[in-house]
Amino acid sequence: MSQWIDRAAAPPPDAPRDWKQAIGQGFRCRCPACGEGKLFGKFLKVKPECEVCGTEFSGHRADDLPPYITIMIVGHVIVPLFLVAERNANWPDWLHMTVWLSLTSLLTMALIQPVKGATIAYQWALRLHGFDPAGDIHESPAKG
Repeated sequence: MSQWIDRAAAPPPDAPRDWKQAIGQGFRCRCPACGEGKLFGKFLKVKPECEVCGTEFSGHRADDLPPYITIMIVGHVIVPLFLVAERNANWPDWLHMTVWLSLTSLLTMALIQPVKGATIAYQWALRLHGFDPAGDIHESPAKG
């Protein structure tokens, strides 16, 4: 059984891509091309293509950068809060561990998927890796 894909929903391949809009759509875990289709099939598993416009996502290279960005964001939120709490409250160590480990874990889990979506969308907007149909076709040199 085949699905009908509306190829007209996607912009032409040579059209300039707005990276700001793409990042916003990627952060919302939507297709950077049309803004309608879902980017993820599972929590961090990217779909092979958009079910609305047919844009392929298989060429993305968003493996290491999203965790680094997430760590930077979460660290910049948690560390100041921890320092304020440490300075102004006399919490026991077990409470510090419970609060800060829980908050760090929750923020990380909440941000990793949107950050990965934004990273993939940015790659799409700049036509990096597999997102440029004309630029990534390379034949391996013949051995001999």
